[in-house]
Amino acid sequence: MASSQARVRGLAARAGGWSARHRWAAVGIWVLFVVLAMGLGSAAGRVDVKDSDQLKGETHTAAKIIEDAGIEEPASETVLIQAKGTGLKATDGEFRQAVGDVVRAVRKTGAVTDVTSPYDTGTVSKDGRSALVQFDMRGASDTAGERVQPVLDAVAGVQKEHAGTLRIEEIGGASMMKTFDDAFGDDFQKAEFSAVPVALGILLIAFGALVAALLPVLLAITAIMATMGLMGVVSHVMPMSDTANSVMLLVGMAVGVDYCLFYLRREREERAAGRDARTALRIAAATSGRAIVVSGVTVCVAMAGMLFTGLAEFEAMGLASLIVVAVAMVGSVTVLPALLSLLGERVEKGRLPFLRRRARRASPQSGSRIWSTVLRGVLARPVVSVVVAVGALAAIAAPALGMKTQQLTLDQEFGDSLPIVQTYNRVNEAFPGGSEPAEVVVRARDIDDPRVQDALAAFKERAVSSGASRGPVEIKTHAAQNVAFVYVPLVGGSDQDKAGASLEKLRDEVRPATLGRVEGVQAPITGQVAGSHDFNDQLAGSVVPVFAFVVVFAFLLMLLSFRSLTVAITSILLNLLSVGAAYGILVAVFQHGWGASLVGAEGVGAIVSWLPLFLFVILFGLSMDYHVFVVSRVREARLRGRTTKDAIAHGVVTTAGVVTSAAVIMVAVFAIFGTLSMQSMKQMGVGLAAAVLIDATVIRGVLLPAVMALLGERNWYLPKWLHRLPDLTHDEAPEAIEAQEVSGGEPVRV
Repeated sequence: MASSQARVRGLAARAGGWSARHRWAAVGIWVLFVVLAMGLGSAAGRVDVKDSDQLKGETHTAAKIIEDAGIEEPASETVLIQAKGTGLKATDGEFRQAVGDVVRAVRKTGAVTDVTSPYDTGTVSKDGRSALVQFDMRGASDTAGERVQPVLDAVAGVQKEHAGTLRIEEIGGASMMKTFDDAFGDDFQKAEFSAVPVALGILLIAFGALVAALLPVLLAITAIMATMGLMGVVSHVMPMSDTANSVMLLVGMAVGVDYCLFYLRREREERAAGRDARTALRIAAATSGRAIVVSGVTVCVAMAGMLFTGLAEFEAMGLASLIVVAVAMVGSVTVLPALLSLLGERVEKGRLPFLRRRARRASPQSGSRIWSTVLRGVLARPVVSVVVAVGALAAIAAPALGMKTQQLTLDQEFGDSLPIVQTYNRVNEAFPGGSEPAEVVVRARDIDDPRVQDALAAFKERAVSSGASRGPVEIKTHAAQNVAFVYVPLVGGSDQDKAGASLEKLRDEVRPATLGRVEGVQAPITGQVAGSHDFNDQLAGSVVPVFAFVVVFAFLLMLLSFRSLTVAITSILLNLLSVGAAYGILVAVFQHGWGASLVGAEGVGAIVSWLPLFLFVILFGLSMDYHVFVVSRVREARLRGRTTKDAIAHGVVTTAGVVTSAAVIMVAVFAIFGTLSMQSMKQMGVGLAAAVLIDATVIRGVLLPAVMALLGERNWYLPKWLHRLPDLTHDEAPEAIEAQEVSGGEPVRV
């Protein structure tokens, strides 16, 4: 290596050095920051995403009209009365008595209003075997689930009286809210809490010492706590949500533990190499600390891509993830060096007896025997390795070409595990579209104007005659607000494609020919099918800008961080391969059903529409963790005078242990979400776990070293016209830092 004047430079190195020298101050500042963030968040409270902000397009317009008019739409409930045999009809006396019993029972609870009989509204099925009693819950719709139990009990009582001949079941917004809260309310909490012991267990195996294993977990938890407080403050500018909170916990635990793991393993490696504690810490700060900063900034940029979707839920998830990654990154390069300096040799306290022998045998610099063997084969035949690895990943990704995305229906999301899902299916079979009708929100200057009333009547008639609905179409007018609601059961029901075609017929044919002819009338169409349609349209429109933003900025960060055009290009291509393989696994399992029984995903047949974009952003960011860490180690070895081939071998083998440990933790944490009951969460967990596993093995262990071996010195190629770019490398050889320690901090020649 050429002689050079060496000083420890770079943000991470300076932060680590200061923290190690002022350790109590660094720890105190971190604790104060966490407490202050939590206190501010608690005082500010969290503002959640409102329904009117969820989507753009007609769904958004309809929600704004309702919100501006001050109309509180109640939670609607439906009771299905259905003959169990073929003989009993809705016109028979026993059937009529059951309907009357239901009407009287729900009214008696005092919790409902606007109870309607099927004989008044015409909600009797064509075969005459099914009928619907409909009513609204009193009070706010968002808390109706807390008040619906007496109504459910009343309906269950009527069912007992007619158990032999009739099926009497309740379904609606309030009952579904309660059922899902009871069945799955603790699902996320269990997953979130189980992530901590799982991560701790893996770290115990990786380090063999309780204190060393606890450090990354504690730092990740404090980063999550601080972020939860910051989310409360930020939510007053950009509203948050429960989903954003769950994603933040998932990402925070994964990256928080990983960053600390990278730092701690490097410090232990340098100690094992014979360096004193202070020097080992400064080397870890200048090397792993810098890799953490580069990786953290790249992940933050990727998460910021979600802000370009225009979808409030995505924006909340993106901002929450961005904050927790930034906080975890800062904590890893500031308070962690201070804690390591304070603990010294005590970081090895609590060593597990059964791991002592393995720890004595394993030298951090010796690398993994398995990966050493694999790497020898890869470097001996790089062309074959690239062809085999790319071919395997392409084959895994191939099913993604036929990916079908949609908003999952209730039965797809939960299967038949809940009785209410079976009720939902029975209502849809007897009354296609009846349980979740389209809702036309009509606003006029004067809703009682004869022209508006005629247009409403024409819309009602034409909705049925056009084939978009089989009826009955219901109109509810709010004269004081000059607003009317038109409820249109769509032909197709729970069949998304058929119901979507009915919706388009309403929007493109029926509305323009009726309500569209009256000047000053707004008539956006909303509802479950319309919301799904608008969501998919918005999502499709945001794919290109999000992909472009993430890829371009990740490329620029790699270019500036490694000052290599080749490294920047290969990092993007390898990440895209990893994401493509994850897509292929998702489609194979959840769409085609290959191995679906292993994860409880039979019968889904589609990928939830928001997942591909979400996975791309998350995976592209997280994949950079391993890439930056491995390539940084290869570059460091190259700068120390090794040949490119030797540098590749050294970089991959010495990072194999920490990358494997980090990947196992991420896979385990993500796989927990694959055990949840909701299919969308299963898909997210399986997709993330599979992608991280592929990334840490095939990509980083085979494809990356093979590609770098083929490129040779071209790995470090930077065109002359790019030499003016800012130099963010700030590389230091460990020997330079060690020499600087000996000389008391003065510049030395290496």
